[in-house]
Amino acid sequence: MNELLQSVLNSDEKAALQQLISTLMASGKHYFLRNEILQIFADYCHNFQKPAYFYYSSSIGKLIQYTHEIILAEENFWLVVRPKIASQEVWRLSADLSDCKLMSPQAFLDVSDRLVNRYQPNILEIDLAPFYKNSPSINDSRNIGQGLAFLNHYLCNQLLNDPQHWLEILFRALRQLQYDGINLLIGDRIRSGVQLAQQIKQALKFLSERPANEPYEKFHFYLQDIGLEPGWGNTAARVSETLALLDRLIDTPQPAILEAFVARVPAIFRVVLVSIHGWVGQQDVIGRDETLGQVIYVLEQARSLENKLSKEIQLAGLEAFGIQPHVIILTRLIPNCEGTSCGLRLEKVEKTENAWILRVPFAEFNPEITNNWISKFEIWPYLETFTNDAEKELLTLFHGRPNLIIGNYSDGNLVASLLSRRLKVTQCNIAHSLEKPKYLFSNLYWHNLEDEYHFSAQFTADLISMNAADFIITSTYQEIVGTPDGMGQYESYKLFTMPQLYHVVDGIDLFSPKFNLVPPGVDETIFFPYTQTQHRDFDLIKQIDNLLFHSQDPQILGDLDAPDKRPIFSVATVSSIQNLTGLVECFGKNQELQKRCNLIFITSKLHPSEANKPEEAREIQRLHDIINEYNLHNHIRWLGMRLSGREIGEAYRVIADRQGIYVHFARFEAFGRSILEAMISGLPTFATQFGGALEIIENRENGFIINPTDLEKTAQTILDFLDQCENNSEHWQEVSQWMSQRIINRYNWNAHTTQLLIISKMFSFWNFVAPENNEARDRYMETLFHLIYKPRAEKILEQHMRSKR
Repeated sequence: MNELLQSVLNSDEKAALQQLISTLMASGKHYFLRNEILQIFADYCHNFQKPAYFYYSSSIGKLIQYTHEIILAEENFWLVVRPKIASQEVWRLSADLSDCKLMSPQAFLDVSDRLVNRYQPNILEIDLAPFYKNSPSINDSRNIGQGLAFLNHYLCNQLLNDPQHWLEILFRALRQLQYDGINLLIGDRIRSGVQLAQQIKQALKFLSERPANEPYEKFHFYLQDIGLEPGWGNTAARVSETLALLDRLIDTPQPAILEAFVARVPAIFRVVLVSIHGWVGQQDVIGRDETLGQVIYVLEQARSLENKLSKEIQLAGLEAFGIQPHVIILTRLIPNCEGTSCGLRLEKVEKTENAWILRVPFAEFNPEITNNWISKFEIWPYLETFTNDAEKELLTLFHGRPNLIIGNYSDGNLVASLLSRRLKVTQCNIAHSLEKPKYLFSNLYWHNLEDEYHFSAQFTADLISMNAADFIITSTYQEIVGTPDGMGQYESYKLFTMPQLYHVVDGIDLFSPKFNLVPPGVDETIFFPYTQTQHRDFDLIKQIDNLLFHSQDPQILGDLDAPDKRPIFSVATVSSIQNLTGLVECFGKNQELQKRCNLIFITSKLHPSEANKPEEAREIQRLHDIINEYNLHNHIRWLGMRLSGREIGEAYRVIADRQGIYVHFARFEAFGRSILEAMISGLPTFATQFGGALEIIENRENGFIINPTDLEKTAQTILDFLDQCENNSEHWQEVSQWMSQRIINRYNWNAHTTQLLIISKMFSFWNFVAPENNEARDRYMETLFHLIYKPRAEKILEQHMRSKR
């Protein structure tokens, strides 16, 4: 980057940079983010009549493309540049451009604090880099998120380099496996890795003479006599295959063999899924708007996990020992549950044999608060006592410890890290949507946002849990490190300031193998292609078609003049992030879209009086204002009502019956379940460029990625697609089929759960191999918890103790 800067400063382009700085200063602002920087530079090129190549190909053009933040200080000009993914540099240029210097992260955080007049010398610095320094690390940023593959290669190399040492470690790791006192895989008669290798060969010779489908029960006495306990398989063929994998792994370690063997190791039977703050229930109880997607995700993951673990137990030959999977969704019990099941302590998960929702109440500090639902932004004071109570409940229900704890969202991840630390259990984190990158400048101006959002507690909880986690699964690569055009969610925790609270100079190692890309699926009994007419309910089709296009209801706004026009469809919560107001304004400003299409969208609320918080009320009112401003009542249908999953699934298909399209217009979307649901249903789907949609859709030549900040270009992108559909009668069907198949092949729960369990087993093994790597890190996390998080949470509790609902 220094070379590029010098090429600007030592050429005629220096004058252009000076003019650009003057333009920025004339705006009266001091802080600029990437989108604004690019727009200002584009305007500069236009106003100064620069040639076409200048914007992209000049040295200053390249510099601006790499620049993600600019700060104008009194005497200096600060650039945060990102020469490549997962890499940031801070450069300070003097006002006259005579001096250019690479700066430390600390210096940049200091100038950021000064920008908001909250500079504090000798502020606490949080630096996690030392805890990752001696750990295995991915070298190539393109492989970030492929932690399992990396560890497989790393461990196989270790086996090759020091086979005797690693054979003994592998032996000790396998020998510790048991279930309620039942030894699995290796018994006491085998006392070393060398002996294990010998007994495997003896067992393989014995099994080669048995019928392939002979049940394990018929020959288990022989295996146990030579030290091999249950868990290798349920038939002679299965046991032989598993032993052969281990034999090959010992002789010729290869990543594919290691992964195949680990997949068969019976190491996980009891799993906890932590999801705290939502209304975690089933059917009509599913979630509140702010957590609806998370609750659906957790329920579907629980079903998939139980199903997968049942199959693993069966194939391992452990059913005869009474072993069965046990999955618990841990959430909070809400006494004032509004007639839902959220006041029940224990509820069985539908379509499962042994998966349960366990609800533990919050300790009663102020019943006006704790007896009711609590927003995800207010929940922090209750998590430590909740963890204490939940630990006792879990140990009682499981009759022992779980094998895996999976946290969801910031609060669930913090509880998962506390439980994992106490129970010495492997911890997985899932966030999908971290608040810090969603709310611009939320860390810089946290003081101003504290009363409403309490970001100081949340961002600290995020730092603790993501570093304490044994592994993190994400739905997309960009969730970790973004794209060349923008930072990832986890990357945003690498370097930031909370003025007058602390500086984070290195908050997370993005190259750690703990990051693993494991996208979820959708419930294919609810969401499936519209062409699968044999699975559709004719009466439901008629009901949903009438609801979307014709019926009158107090919770429906709009009466279509021409119901047969092609529908543009969207399903979203009402929030500034989901940006339905932007979609309606885009539609309202474009007469051609109104001429050719109707806009139909579903939210859970229609009136500001129904909102749970001020931001939601403001967004609902804005929607009404935009509809009135552009006189859209005869061109739109706004359904402000909660539909069941089955009804939503049919709604996508009814729109597809009419060859409609789906638009996801969020300002930022980490992943976007509705994108999966719409695509698998067969709807050509247009989705925001800011977030995970880039990876879900894999933007094709005809383009389905949109910029929600550019209404005119978005409208034209949709119109271009409609033109192609009119010019080619097969075009809509071709896109529909491609999108359906994309989701069916790539985003399914079986693949998700298979990968999740393999990763869990691998990191459990890694923790066994190198436990000392985690102890210092976990002690550091405890310090952050007690000295920063708890005081912030206690301040929220003080407010709650004075509160009356």
